[in-house]
Amino acid sequence: MAAISLRKGNTRLPPEVNRVLYVRNLPFNISSEEMYDIFGKYGAIRQIRIGTSKETRGTAFVVYEDIYDAKTAVDHLSGFNVANRYLIVLYYQQSKISKKMDLKKKEDELARMQEKYGISTSKDK
Repeated sequence: MAAISLRKGNTRLPPEVNRVLYVRNLPFNISSEEMYDIFGKYGAIRQIRIGTSKETRGTAFVVYEDIYDAKTAVDHLSGFNVANRYLIVLYYQQSKISKKMDLKKKEDELARMQEKYGISTSKDK
């Protein structure tokens, strides 16, 4: 398998590569068994979390035991057709999520300050 040859060399992986994959454009009715069938071909899986809320439907997180298995899965499954939908498989990047959370915190803090000091914005008028 390609992952075995990748491990033998002293291969350096790009910094964004990690064991956690973020998958988008999934069919809404995909089961966890189908996910394990698709992603399990590339290595041992620790966990799969499929989005169930309105905002997260069609997405999932797949956590591999080994980083090289995750890389192989991204290389082979990006653009893979599942029920006439082409998968988008990305490496999960905590820094992007953290930035969004920090922005939300700052927006909330700004709204509290505006309310506290009676300042209205053009949106409020």
